[in-house]
Amino acid sequence: MENNLSWAEFEKVVMHVGTIIGVNEFPEARKPAFQLTIDFGATIGIRKTSAQITKRYTKEELLNRQIVAVVNFPKKQIGKFMSECLVLGAVGEEGDVILLAPDFKIENGLRIG
Repeated sequence: MENNLSWAEFEKVVMHVGTIIGVNEFPEARKPAFQLTIDFGATIGIRKTSAQITKRYTKEELLNRQIVAVVNFPKKQIGKFMSECLVLGAVGEEGDVILLAPDFKIENGLRIG
């Protein structure tokens, strides 16, 4: 692989486990998406983001689901909405996203490393 990262570069990406506590439609988005509110525990707190995951997931399936997200990217304005983290998933054909998640329920805020 040509674009190798050093270990020091990888350590700069801060990924944590959080629980989705709110899911809203995002009709202003260019591609179908949900607005997510995620609880990352006491240290990180509550963050919001949008995710193009409407092909595979319903709002009901997402609520109370644990996910993995990058929490140290700069905030990003998406229309009138401010994204504060990046939910991680495997991207398949035609933008079908499968969310990354722990196998077992664990404490919100635990770091992925």
